[in-house]
Amino acid sequence: MSKTPKFPGPLTARGAVLAVLLSNADQTGTAPLQGRTSLAAIIKTLKRKYHWPIESSSFPSNASDGSATWATVYRLPPAAVSKALNNGGSEWLERRTAARA
Repeated sequence: MSKTPKFPGPLTARGAVLAVLLSNADQTGTAPLQGRTSLAAIIKTLKRKYHWPIESSSFPSNASDGSATWATVYRLPPAAVSKALNNGGSEWLERRTAARA
């Protein structure tokens, strides 16, 4: 049985990453994180502690120095986004926007 996803605090790094996932915007890893913790660690917490069904896919990429590396893209399934927005997510996003203002 899967658990119902929970929303983290709106002004936390977890909240910033979840807001991006719910909005289908690109997550660059710079603005909300600012070196505090890795995006992968936040995703892991959102999956395990907050029960979000985040999916990931990795692909070969180039680092800024030209060396080969892997890039990972995280996303929520469209059905999970729709369900979340209809079950308090829209209000949570509005509170987040208001709290950031």
